[in-house]
Amino acid sequence: MDQAEKLRKMVSESEVKPSARVITVTSGKGGVGKSSLSLNLAICLSRLGKQVVLLDADFGLANIEVMLGIRPTANLADLMFRGKNLSDIITDGPENVKFISGGSGIQELAQMNKEQVLYLTKKLAELDRIADVIIIDTGAGISDSVLEFVASGNEVLLLATPEPTSITDAYALLKALNRKSEFSKRDTTIKFVANRVKNEDEGLVLYENMKNVVGKFLNISLDFVGSIPQDDNISKAVMKQKPITISSPQSPAAKAIAVLAEKLNNDGQAPTENEEKGIALLFSNLIRTKFRKKKKEERDREKANASKGQ
Repeated sequence: MDQAEKLRKMVSESEVKPSARVITVTSGKGGVGKSSLSLNLAICLSRLGKQVVLLDADFGLANIEVMLGIRPTANLADLMFRGKNLSDIITDGPENVKFISGGSGIQELAQMNKEQVLYLTKKLAELDRIADVIIIDTGAGISDSVLEFVASGNEVLLLATPEPTSITDAYALLKALNRKSEFSKRDTTIKFVANRVKNEDEGLVLYENMKNVVGKFLNISLDFVGSIPQDDNISKAVMKQKPITISSPQSPAAKAIAVLAEKLNNDGQAPTENEEKGIALLFSNLIRTKFRKKKKEERDREKANASKGQ
């Protein structure tokens, strides 16, 4: 029995029954408004009565912390390796939104032993039970950590702007994702958001162009969930370290994000008894991916050393 199979057995034995809806927010490049969308979407969903937890997985940048002007005392790595409880790493944000800083925890997943994996799975199962929605703000680009997060989830928000570099980088992300063996087209819904557009028509054109190219060359389906207009109030809100949905709730961008939240809320369905969802499942998928990658690297090294010895 390899490590991946052991992990499946451990997750099953821990009787994890995930329930939270996990939305992974990503983009092909930085600077397109991904973290701002993640934060303001969390606020709008909270206003709709959902208990929302925001996981800042943009490692090294801590964008959510900067936008809120709040510095957490502990992060996900502290939960995984330093004996912290879930309550220790959850920080209170605005309007009942909670957030968790990722720290460097994801890069260290493959180094976890059996006891640490089981501990993390149980702790994340607690998070599944207290949250209705968990929003993951990934890093930008096509690094392994970003692609592994996107491939491990089942609901993805892909953000792009009309800038040519944003469009080509969003396509590059989907192309790289399509090459991942753990990515399932059948089990993953990718929802497209057009950001910083002049109007709804420009957003629809951006979506149609992306959908046609992605469908033709990658055979991946995209769903359109809305557009967010170009709005100077967003940059002002970032400078004030106050989300636009709070600082300028009647601004065009804030209203558009509220509409997007309502659409996502209406689209969201509670998981059925046999449906696998939740942050615990996502992380078990991540750990399996890390274990497989580590095993492959070990086999490659063994082959290389054997070749040198001949």
